[in-house]
Amino acid sequence: MTTHSAPPASCRRTFPLGRRALVAATAGLLAAPALSRAAKAAPVLRVGNQKGGLRSLLEASGALEGVPYGLEWSEFPAAAPLLEALSADALDVGSMGDLAFFSVFASGAPLQAYAATRADPRSQAILVRGDAPFRGLADLRGKRVAGNRGGWGQFLVRAALQRAGLPPDAVEHVFLGPAEAALAFRSGSVDAWAIWEPYVSIEVAQFGARVLEDGTGLTPTVSFLAAHRNALRDRRDALADLMRRQRRGWDWAAAHLPDYAAYNAKLTRLPEKPVQLAFEKQRTRAVPLDGALLAELQQAADRAVEYGVLKQRIDVTAAIDRGFPLDTAG
Repeated sequence: MTTHSAPPASCRRTFPLGRRALVAATAGLLAAPALSRAAKAAPVLRVGNQKGGLRSLLEASGALEGVPYGLEWSEFPAAAPLLEALSADALDVGSMGDLAFFSVFASGAPLQAYAATRADPRSQAILVRGDAPFRGLADLRGKRVAGNRGGWGQFLVRAALQRAGLPPDAVEHVFLGPAEAALAFRSGSVDAWAIWEPYVSIEVAQFGARVLEDGTGLTPTVSFLAAHRNALRDRRDALADLMRRQRRGWDWAAAHLPDYAAYNAKLTRLPEKPVQLAFEKQRTRAVPLDGALLAELQQAADRAVEYGVLKQRIDVTAAIDRGFPLDTAG
């Protein structure tokens, strides 16, 4: 190992500084720590957003005022591509539904959820057309039911059939995304549609659909803020602040539903009245990731494996970082 020591005094050379140079050098030395502190205090969070989701909530509510870090937003049409980007460390954090997150976590993605919100389970429903003869789930035997594969649509249908004492093959499952399913449902290509808000309110208010069964007693209806493990290691303060701002945003929305609906409808180009009806039904609020919720989510995840929604069992506690307590004073 090579070591270096200072040269003897006889070998040292000194270079006198002029007064201006000395002042400039001193100012630079004094400024450097301040600049360093500022750089450390202002990280940038790369946030994945689904249109009409987290970003619109924070902007409409004014919850982004005074944010002490940079925000770099990326827009996604759905949870799947957002989670793909988050898993690849192209994002630090994003918001998505619980099942979508668990599906990616089960595949080994380096992610954990650290904050949760919950909507009323009535915000998920199995719809039938208004003129259809169906009055109960048993009437759908042998009929075609649309829903998304590997998500709450598939889960809701299986859970509803199970509760009604019907086998999984009592209906024909037709796996479609929301846009394709809406067209198939309205045209009569499928007989029923398992879907969530705001689609439920749009179909009921504008197309005369009926709710045959909703998610009450069947689905947790939880959404997460989830982050990459690198962000959970390096940007915990910023992640905690974002969680608190999201909670303040939902508190504001609960007290200003018409204002939030108008803002969101304009952004998403959806009709304002059904959007407001959807928000009134959802009643989304921040909830703590406590033992009771984790136990409920574990039961739902286990049922998702049984229903073929998840490919393998997961340990929900391993998927959650509980180091971000919900700060009701924030």
